[in-house]
Amino acid sequence: MTAPAGQGEVASAGNPSALDRSALDRLDPLAIRRLLRDEGLRTRHSLSQNFLADPDVLEAILVEAGASPGDRILEIGPGLGILTAALLAAGAAVTAVELDRRLAALLRDRFEGVVIDGASRTPGPGELRLIEGDALDQDLPGLVPPPYQVVANLPYHITSPILHRLLDRGPRPERMVLMVQWEVAERLAAPPGRMSYLSVFVQYHARVRIARRVPAAAFEPAPAVDSAVIIVEPHRPGSLAGTDDPAAVAADDELWALVQAGFRERRKMLHNVLVRQLGLPAVRVDAALAAAGIDRDRRPQTLSVGEWLALRSALDGLRTGG
Repeated sequence: MTAPAGQGEVASAGNPSALDRSALDRLDPLAIRRLLRDEGLRTRHSLSQNFLADPDVLEAILVEAGASPGDRILEIGPGLGILTAALLAAGAAVTAVELDRRLAALLRDRFEGVVIDGASRTPGPGELRLIEGDALDQDLPGLVPPPYQVVANLPYHITSPILHRLLDRGPRPERMVLMVQWEVAERLAAPPGRMSYLSVFVQYHARVRIARRVPAAAFEPAPAVDSAVIIVEPHRPGSLAGTDDPAAVAADDELWALVQAGFRERRKMLHNVLVRQLGLPAVRVDAALAAAGIDRDRRPQTLSVGEWLALRSALDGLRTGG
């Protein structure tokens, strides 16, 4: 198969980390439409198939990823291989998971010579290990030996479960450079006052930064909403969720039961919510809130990660103290 305009090498032969602007500038919606037509492919809305067609956004992702020869990278939903090609050109060892068998076949054809079977071995620099299947059926943290990073234009309908899989247990990636829906990016990076369960979960495990807003016109076909490139950097051992110690995991389970209970009624007063959702005596809830320094009339969405942790400890202390 012949690579379409914009999908050739994006790095010079002499310097695999250098971006080739002339190659990037050939990436546009017309090139994507031409490729889909030539391959007899139709996008599937059910799989969130909106392909990146903006060279500036692709370059921004590559700069944030900073991939260099030998870096191990997990890509989820490689699609047409646009980002994949750029990562391979930088010398990265890429493991990619693709659900659509038509696109998996296209990727094998396109990267013939550097693609290896998904079940064979860990890829080396400039090699692609292609796994055909549903990312949600994979042991994602176990697919790539650490240290590794995740660089992906995530299928939007599975963003939340993918983040849970990658952050909940180790080995966690060192860094994630992800394309997500703008609304989801805002939720992930939300400050206290606009928090959700997902905000608390991700910020407990990692630092989150929105690197760039991406307009819908940057994709082919254009989705109904804007997107964003976000940077997610999991905490190091000893910092919040940086450990997989069994005692810490058990404490995490208690924390998430508490947070889930709170966000079932996130706009109601926290005291009333916890009494109803946890079935605890009002006096115990009052005592725990006071011990954590949290006003009983606060709403769940106003609590920071640190305050949820303080409340969990206070409730646990009251239980163990009788």
